[in-house]
Amino acid sequence: MAAVELMQEGSATTEEKTDYSEDLDEEEVFFQDIEMLTEHNIAQEDIMLLKKMGINTIKGAQMAMRRKLLQIKGFTEEKVDKIKEACCRISLSSGFMTALEVSNQRKMVFKLSTGSDKLDKLLGGGVESMSITEVFGEFRTGKTQLSHTLCVTAQMPGKNGYIGGKVMFIDTEHTFRPERLKTISDRFNLDQTAVMENILYARAYNSEHQFELLNSVAAKFHEEAGIFKLLIVDSIMALFRVDFNGIGELADRQNKLGQMMSRLQKISEEFNVAVFITNQITSEFNNNQNLLEETHKPVGGNILAHASTTRIALKKGKGNKRIAKVYDSPDLEECEITYIITNGGIADIKE
Repeated sequence: MAAVELMQEGSATTEEKTDYSEDLDEEEVFFQDIEMLTEHNIAQEDIMLLKKMGINTIKGAQMAMRRKLLQIKGFTEEKVDKIKEACCRISLSSGFMTALEVSNQRKMVFKLSTGSDKLDKLLGGGVESMSITEVFGEFRTGKTQLSHTLCVTAQMPGKNGYIGGKVMFIDTEHTFRPERLKTISDRFNLDQTAVMENILYARAYNSEHQFELLNSVAAKFHEEAGIFKLLIVDSIMALFRVDFNGIGELADRQNKLGQMMSRLQKISEEFNVAVFITNQITSEFNNNQNLLEETHKPVGGNILAHASTTRIALKKGKGNKRIAKVYDSPDLEECEITYIITNGGIADIKE
């Protein structure tokens, strides 16, 4: 039995299932195909060029900057204006929404369990869709273990009629381990093979390749609209730190990183998926009252800080205990919890 099929056997109430059916109708509008532009006199060859740029939906075309579209061979300002106007007509959007409309749109947001009830509570219910959740910390704090746990829990039924879905995993440090998925699947009584079949994996070898993969990700999310629920990048900065060296290349690195984060944010909103990224840290020594104090901060600077919606700091505790603390969030209280890493993934400490 496929893991996504397992979701349908969850204990959602009749009311929750009815609400979810209504959400599916909304998603038909959410995933408007770029092919709809043919009905507004946009040439098929132009639509194919848009797809090659990783633009597969009407919302994706609306998100694309005119400057980017003008880089497409044969695209003039007149043609770009025509495409933008057609997208607005199809989506019936003037670009403005009332707060009530935004509230209604956010009803489509879902949250994925981390495997720890306390960590879920810290995150306001779990890892949220339509946003970027970043965790950072030194080695052995559980960043990759949390990524593996989410690969499984994303396929399980959740609150508000959520029935689960597939996962896309981009690995930049060669830390993805399928065998970990097996033990985590056993913890939740899921079929190991079915779980692994619902996870698509890609290995990124440099920062350019990492960015290029996002076009393929967008195409796959469009091809299986509404099926993918989670995109993981483990880790976001590893390849950037290798490819760009010294202060002389810092501006170029941050520019490329900004483009990467912008693309991830657009994917999260365009396809209503949760984007989960791990990050590394760097050490600083501060001279405080003639005493050198070592502090840790996430790498990526202000570019990453502003792009991530929610940032969680992880650190080591005693034994197998780990600590998670809200570092930055638009709506979460700044507090911390303790969790453990088990053979079955991230879990709560048994009292």
